[in-house]
Amino acid sequence: RKADAQMDFDFAKVVEASKDNPVFYVQYAHARISSLGRRAEEAGIALPAPDLSLLGTTELNLVKLAAQFPRVVEGAAQMREPHRIAFYLNDLASAFHGWWNMGNDDPRARVILADDPAIMSARLFLSRGIGQIIRNGLALMGVAALTEMQ
Repeated sequence: RKADAQMDFDFAKVVEASKDNPVFYVQYAHARISSLGRRAEEAGIALPAPDLSLLGTTELNLVKLAAQFPRVVEGAAQMREPHRIAFYLNDLASAFHGWWNMGNDDPRARVILADDPAIMSARLFLSRGIGQIIRNGLALMGVAALTEMQ
């Protein structure tokens, strides 16, 4: 979309708590990431330094998507199209939620794995990086990054 494109504003969508509301969806991803940090602390597990070679294909795809953030911001600034950041954050949140949901089907795919501190450390490191990108992207747009959904 271009900055001069006409847009229909749906007030119902703005307050909707679903993936159809991009602001909610991105903030929800950030809140999930924040909860991971809290859960890891509560578990009191000593984590080794993250070994990113332990990450699987889906996680590496998340890394690649996360690595695009600087170029997205630069392109948005150069083209004066801030919506590029919003679309990117929505894509990143969607990829994160997809990865998170894999743990519903396969407990070994979860981030918090008390019996495997090495993979847990790598996955937490990845999650925290995605959380930082979401915080930075939302801040650029003047939106708060929530740590809990209410």
